[in-house]
Amino acid sequence: MKKIYRITAIALSMLLMLSVAGCGASDGKVHLTFQIWDVYQRPGMQAMCDAYTAKHPDVVIEVQATSWNEYWTKLEAAAESNTLPDIFWMHTNQLLYYADFGMLADVTHLYDDIDPDYYENHFSEISRNNASGSDGNLYGVPKDKDNGHLVYNKEIFDAAGVEYPNDDWTWDDLVSASEKIYNATGKYGFMAYNDDQLGYWPFVYQAGGYILNDDRTAAGYTQPASVKGISFYVGMQDYDWCPTQTYFTETTPSTAFFSGVGAMYQEGNWNLPQLMENYPEMRGKWDIAKLPKCPDPLSGDGRATMSNGLCYSTGAHGKQLEVALDVIKFFGTEEAQRIQGEYGAAIPAYLGTEETWRSAFDAYDEKLNLDIIFEQFDYAVQAVYNSASPKWKSQVLDQLTKVYSGDQDLQTGLENMQTIVDTETAKKLADH
Repeated sequence: MKKIYRITAIALSMLLMLSVAGCGASDGKVHLTFQIWDVYQRPGMQAMCDAYTAKHPDVVIEVQATSWNEYWTKLEAAAESNTLPDIFWMHTNQLLYYADFGMLADVTHLYDDIDPDYYENHFSEISRNNASGSDGNLYGVPKDKDNGHLVYNKEIFDAAGVEYPNDDWTWDDLVSASEKIYNATGKYGFMAYNDDQLGYWPFVYQAGGYILNDDRTAAGYTQPASVKGISFYVGMQDYDWCPTQTYFTETTPSTAFFSGVGAMYQEGNWNLPQLMENYPEMRGKWDIAKLPKCPDPLSGDGRATMSNGLCYSTGAHGKQLEVALDVIKFFGTEEAQRIQGEYGAAIPAYLGTEETWRSAFDAYDEKLNLDIIFEQFDYAVQAVYNSASPKWKSQVLDQLTKVYSGDQDLQTGLENMQTIVDTETAKKLADH
């Protein structure tokens, strides 16, 4: 087998050289485009590209950063015209849509010349699932991983005489602290925003419920535990210490928090480096904690946080496919993933390199309790998606909006959400 892998590696290297020689621009080099949607991660992505091109001087990689909405608009148009970027990020919300229609290159065997079990040995099950198509094959190299946590304002807690959140906090503690803070300071407590991954999803799983069943073919919105989790999350708006969703139409939870208007909200670790950078006057005045657990779950131990992750993909029919594949193959190595972490781009998906992300905070004297993020991976739940996600996600949030506004009761909203997900999922399954 080793001989076969060596021969394969030699053949691929020769093919790569031929591609470089045959697909070059006027300068004789291969020019690749690499599209991302987060300008804050651009330095890290550029550093990875520089590390690759230092070893392959005949390749030039241009990193192009755009906004989230513009990214997907452009990507869909490019897919329809068969002009996808050479390399691009892929999100779980969209991966199945692109993979199931044959738009993404299958990278399941990309590392076979190194180790047939490369993905299993170096990436968690969640990371592998985040890059997997409906057929179980991989359509991207795992990039990063994340989870949501509680952010709290230490000054507001101190002013209210309330102890900081700790690992034993439950939903009851969240409510109690929020009420005390509001009564003592007039500041909002926990700001429950109408969102899924950084909103009600983790509360559903903490209660023992689920959004999609194990094979992603049916929703679980009307399951008793799911109802329990969503009822608690949505019900927080009934308290004076929680802003209404009308408030959030003009002010995001993070803006309210860093303006000193509210004491707590749920945030994702991917935003922490830029929050430290953007709000220097707040350094040392806030910290992070684990999400509180459900005190009486219908199943499980009451702990859960959502974990998502991106992957590096390339089009199935790209003109410079072999070179692009070689680049994303490098992106999945320990060397490249360490670079990503050290630049603070994101927590690397490659097992054993996660701690490199801490270096993004070395420039600040004020430290955050980053340990809790790594500890939460022990009970993290994979972010919810299936091939119909692009169709049902916004519709589901629209139903919750109607509940928040009082236009429909929660039970009706949950039944509608169940129907929407099940209907859109059934349509997708029928298409295949």
